[in-house]
Order: sequence, then structure tokens, then C-alpha cells
Amino acid sequence: MRDRYGLRLTTTAEAAAVYTRGLDDVLALRTGGVEALATSVVLDPTFALGHAALALAGHDLCIDVDVAARLADAERLAAAPGLTDRERSHVHAVAAHVRGDHRPLVDHLAAHPLDALLLTAAVPTIAFAGVTEVPEEAWAIVETARPAYGDDWWFSGLLAFVRQEQGRFEEAFDLSCRSLAEHPGAGHSAHARAHVHYETGDHHAGLDWMDAWVVGDGARTQSLSHFSWHAALHELSLGDLDAVRRRYETQLRPEDAAGCRALVDTGSLLVRWALTPHAERVPGLDDVVAVAGRPTLTRPATPFLGMHAAVVLLALGDRAGLVSLAGWAGDHDHPVHRDVVAPLARALGMIAAGRPSAGAAALATLESSLWRVGGSDAQRELVEEVRIAALLRADRWDEARLLIDRRLDRRPSPRDAAWRLSTTG
Repeated sequence: MRDRYGLRLTTTAEAAAVYTRGLDDVLALRTGGVEALATSVVLDPTFALGHAALALAGHDLCIDVDVAARLADAERLAAAPGLTDRERSHVHAVAAHVRGDHRPLVDHLAAHPLDALLLTAAVPTIAFAGVTEVPEEAWAIVETARPAYGDDWWFSGLLAFVRQEQGRFEEAFDLSCRSLAEHPGAGHSAHARAHVHYETGDHHAGLDWMDAWVVGDGARTQSLSHFSWHAALHELSLGDLDAVRRRYETQLRPEDAAGCRALVDTGSLLVRWALTPHAERVPGLDDVVAVAGRPTLTRPATPFLGMHAAVVLLALGDRAGLVSLAGWAGDHDHPVHRDVVAPLARALGMIAAGRPSAGAAALATLESSLWRVGGSDAQRELVEEVRIAALLRADRWDEARLLIDRRLDRRPSPRDAAWRLSTTG
């Protein structure tokens, strides 16, 4: 039995077929992928890679899986005779990754670049958090694997996302469009294209395309709320707040999102909407907290979630929550929690305490290190917008203008232009 890239699967034909379908769905970001992976181990409880895939999904994707049990089964079964060295290495890489050691996964990919599930897990994208905090290291993993994939539609989408991160927007757009021509529902390719439209200020065309895709070829996409967030970001950039409200009501209500996506997509949109000049009747964040879970705000699983949690706590006016987050992150084993999330929470705590000037100054010191939390430039702009709002509250007009002018240099935005006018005092 072999997967879609020809790698051997030591299991039954029936379980292999379901696992391969689940892998295809995960790679395309379609719904049903994790359910198919779970079905593969029901069909063959001795299928080591099926158990490992579920452990990986539970750890990285906010999926309700007994990670410890699946990992224990995967490791026990991998020790049995009959598996290939690649399968044993795969299970070892997943187990080490879940326990915080990412090096075996990187080493595994150097030897087995066509192990697509682990390649997608290694690279920070819409689905997985990745195994490196340094973008150049993730890019190198993708570049190393490139000869093995050729013009494969999934890999083209992954490479397109890397290219847009590198500012190579024309190449990213071409790669994503070629991939979508072959596989119109390819989620990674659509995601890369969405970022190209936003980063180049192509708001009208990006919005028209995304509106059609989310109800057409992309309708079966997992985490569809994130694509709706991209559409709403175009509407916000254009200053069309009525459209933002319609988008929220029809596609971005927190109860329609899955777990932490309610915080990352809906929560961040509501904050940015509230900061927009002339915004009125912006919905509150209580429902976001209810869906994401209160522990996510003060004990976030990743620094990326920590960034969003800190900003939402500020928007809620929850000074005690910010103190709790800062203390927890400051004592964390993860250096990014300690070095970025903790000082971010402290800076936002100053703003919540009525000290916007001090908070803005503290945020300025984090500007060069915020990239370490992960995510995209578009997502990390959330903190930049909070900083601008703090500067305006502190009557530091010149500094606010400089930040807004820098944003307008990156891309045109009627919203930012209106924000710029507000700095005239």
C-alpha cells in the first residue's frame, strides 16, 4: 500500500485508501481530513502512521484528540517488525515534535522530502504552526524539498506562500494560480493568493475573487473563517464598515469558528474594526472568549495565540488577565513566551491602566522581535494598530503619523488614509 506520493504504508488496503484520502484533504485544507485519518485506525488499529497522524492533528490543529494515547500507540506499533525505516522515522519525528524537540522532524524531511504530512507540519501556514521561529529556516526546508515535487499542485501552493513572505509577489501569484487551475479547491494556494492581494493593496480584485471562492471552489475548506477574515480585511482597508458588519454576521461570528480560530480570526477583526475611524456599534468580544475558552487568554498554547490573547484582554479592559498572562508567559520554558509575549502583555497592561504613552513606548521596543510569535505580517499588524491607537490617545500625533505613513508606503488603504487625517488633531 502506498500514499499519493508513493511512500509505503504498512496497513490494510482499506485503511490505506482512507488514510490517503485524509492526507489529500489535509493537504488541500478540506474538511473531513482528520475524520478520515481517525477512520483509518478504526479499520486497522495496528496502523502506526494513522495513530501518529491523529496525535499530530490533536497537538497542532486544536482538534479534540487524546494525543498521549495516540502517541503511545504509534510508538508501540512502530517498534513492531514489518515497518519501513521511513515509517519508523516518521513516528519518531512526530513524537519528538509533540514533546517539543523539532530537530528529528527536520532531519526526517531531509531524508524523506516526499513525506508531505510532515512537510506541511514543518512550515508555518494557515494550518500548522511549523517547527521553526525563523522564517528563513522554514523557507530552506521548502526549497530543499522542491526537486522532489516538481510541479505538484499542493507543493506549488506551499511554495507560493513562501514566495509572498519573501516579497516575491508576482511569482507567488503565478504559482498559486497555476495550482488553483489544477486543483481549484487547493487551500494553501488560495491562502497564498489572498496574501498577495492584500500585501499589494489589490483590495477590490482580492475581495471579488475571495467572495467567489469561499462559496464556490473553497466551500469545503477547513478553517473557512480565516478566508472570510481575509475578505473582511479588504473591506476594512477600503473603509467599507457596512460590508465588514455583513461579513461578521454571515461568516465570522465566533460560534461559527473552531476553537482558537474564533480568537485569531473573529477576535482580531473586532479589535481592528473598533480601532477604525468612524466605527460604530462594533460587537463585543464576550462570545469570542466563550468559544475560544478563557484559559486560552491567560495560558495560550503558542506565542502566536499569546499575541492575540493579549490584545483581546486589552480590548476587554481586563487588567487582571493581562497581569496573569504576563506572569505566566514570563515564567514559561518557551523563549518567545518569555521574550515577546510577556513584555507585550505588560505593555498592553500600561495602556489598560490609562498610561497609553508608556504603553506605546514599550510596544516600540518590541517592533523588531514581534515576528518571533509567528503568523503573517498581516496578522501581526494587529499590534501595530494598537500602538497607533495608543499614540493617538497620548496626543503623540507626529509618531502616529510616521507609523501610518509607513503603512501607506506598503500598500494603499482608504482606511489608513482616513486614520492619517485624524492625526491632524
